[in-house]
Amino acid sequence: MSPFVRKVKTASGATAVQIVEKRSGVRRIVEHVGSAHDELGLALLMQQAREKLATGQDELDLGLAPAPVAGTPAARVVSSSSRWLWQVLADAYARLGFDALGDEAFRALVLARLIEPTSKADTVRVLDEIGVPSPHVNTLHAALKRARAKDYRGQLAGACMAHATRMRGTAAMVLYDVTTLHFEVADEDDLRRVGMSKEHRVDPQVQVGLLVDPTGFPLEIQMFEGNKAETTTLIPVLTAFAERHTVTSMVVVADAGMLSAANLDAIEDAGFSFIVGSRLVKAPYDLADHFERHGNYFTDGQILESARRMGTGKGARSRRVVYQWKFKRQKHDDRTINLMITKAEKIASGAAPMRKARFLKVTGASKELDQAVIDRAHQLAGLKGYVTNLPIEHMSGQAVIDAYHDLWQVERSFRMTKSDLRARPVFHHQREAIDAHLTVVFAALAVGRHLQDATGATLKKLVQTLRPLRSVVIAIGDQTIPADPQPDTDARAILDRLPPISPGH
Repeated sequence: MSPFVRKVKTASGATAVQIVEKRSGVRRIVEHVGSAHDELGLALLMQQAREKLATGQDELDLGLAPAPVAGTPAARVVSSSSRWLWQVLADAYARLGFDALGDEAFRALVLARLIEPTSKADTVRVLDEIGVPSPHVNTLHAALKRARAKDYRGQLAGACMAHATRMRGTAAMVLYDVTTLHFEVADEDDLRRVGMSKEHRVDPQVQVGLLVDPTGFPLEIQMFEGNKAETTTLIPVLTAFAERHTVTSMVVVADAGMLSAANLDAIEDAGFSFIVGSRLVKAPYDLADHFERHGNYFTDGQILESARRMGTGKGARSRRVVYQWKFKRQKHDDRTINLMITKAEKIASGAAPMRKARFLKVTGASKELDQAVIDRAHQLAGLKGYVTNLPIEHMSGQAVIDAYHDLWQVERSFRMTKSDLRARPVFHHQREAIDAHLTVVFAALAVGRHLQDATGATLKKLVQTLRPLRSVVIAIGDQTIPADPQPDTDARAILDRLPPISPGH
């Protein structure tokens, strides 16, 4: 028997609409369309069920309206939109102060990127699918030109700083990191250059420096040539940030890649304090007294401090170095060391082809394990170091360590930028277009992080939960009635953490 639509009363008193088929006298539910608590909702569900049944079926066009299901008024969906999702995104955009730009096309680009990252031309399709009026594609491209000509990036950065200050007080600490965005093109140009890639790619790329507050909320973004050294990107970003917000005192936290004496001197000379990761090559000298007195014995979480002179000649400066030993880290380091030893042993014995290995010592034709390097690695297992110019009176060793560990917030933001927002502007060729694209990504990143912080849900979860909530306008006879779906448990959990959504976006 062909599938048919049926209505069933549920235990809660609602009416469930189902698509059912009967085989050998047994009814089987093909699809549960939904449950309604009133006649309007029931009419909508019945209409949806009829449309599902009719999918893929040819029909003679006799100019007749579809026959209504017995006992149910004929209903017709006039329009449908993901109103809940759009208003949540638009409200967040406004709360951050981005509406001050007064550019509806730019807002459409930003919010569409949060829903589904895609090309500028395909943004029209994304907006159409959620039932939001879309600007013409030429208007979207014009918005990109305005974004650069009118320095939208600067205005957005100012709004981000104001929001961060409202939420967490005057920023006293910022976190910085660099990532690369590659292009699938054969030839380099002045901007897209082959350089050091964290993804081990050899394609032309650009570098993006991101400055965030301790929660990961973005404050500044800058673009650099693909072959520019990471250590030289920090000062321009900090300088731009300081000038934009007239900041005179700030602590910047960065990873060990930023650790060069000249770079730290430049940060200090610019009026900033810093906390950066320290490489362990100097640890045996910094902690010589401890190793002499206690050997390799540490207590879990033990913090040791030392001073190290960094730089050469007259430019050398004394730096505070904080070390911490953790049992869990030591176990991880020892496992890694043992794997490297096994690799070196196989190469030394000829069981594996010759290649570079950390614990392998090659002398002429002789290959053997470098026991001195192995012993030093085991000695330093479990240790991690941090360099800062903050005196202990201003920040304890534990506070220095905690601040550095907040760097994962930058990584989290970069993961969102490169995955959820897919920031790689593969379709752009000119510097101006790439820069404008990153301005859209910067705004979208700020809105996304704000919503994640407010709701506790990832951006992906938020979009997947709210997008199916379609607000509709239904025509029943001569009457046109708007209808909003009732949010389910997951949607309500998100919406309840946000201010009431504002109509009219």
